[in-house]
Amino acid sequence: MKLSIAGALLVSAVADAHYTFPSIGTTADWQVVRETANFQSNGPVTDVMSDAIRCYERAPGTPAPQILNVTAGAAISYNAKASISHPGPMSFYIAKVPVGQTAATFDGKGAVWSKIYQDMPSFAGGLKWPTQGAKSVSVQIPKCLQNGEYLLRAEHIGLHSAGSAGGAQFYLSCAQLSVNGGTGTYKPKNQVSFPGAYKATDPGIMINIYYPVPTSYTPPGPAAETC
Repeated sequence: MKLSIAGALLVSAVADAHYTFPSIGTTADWQVVRETANFQSNGPVTDVMSDAIRCYERAPGTPAPQILNVTAGAAISYNAKASISHPGPMSFYIAKVPVGQTAATFDGKGAVWSKIYQDMPSFAGGLKWPTQGAKSVSVQIPKCLQNGEYLLRAEHIGLHSAGSAGGAQFYLSCAQLSVNGGTGTYKPKNQVSFPGAYKATDPGIMINIYYPVPTSYTPPGPAAETC
């Protein structure tokens, strides 16, 4: 009985350590963010070659109820629930919705994603990540974007068990945006697809962050684009 209780507590603790990214600013959960498959379990994506690595949608093809209006150049807060409890990097990617589609109908397939945000750890006294413990992460919508509708992809990689291929944990979601006030000069140099942008053995994905303690870190995917 003691072993069973201990096992149940361990499972509960692991589940509690997981998280979702369900909202932006003061919007309700899943109002402008597409509901993810882990909306109840909080579990991660671990296969970077699965379609789930794109937006982790619970029901692919089902949009969020609304599209969020944002001003290019403004910062928005992408919220974690309950908080980002694992160590690892945070990034944001954005994809322009093609002509003839909307943010509610676009599936995000193809080499359409460009990275607009990437954080990095500090190395004094071991790797320390700026988003660990955060309940929201602020990201600036590039001022140079063309006006129109977009998908914004939030991604956090938990590296606490990433010492072997498939051990990294991806927590992510996609929000539906309508951007206005942009200059229209954004010309990304590197656009990637999901899946396709990452390999399980990329040095920023398969890494032992505890021993020996790394003295550098190379994030997976392209560099963050600037205006």
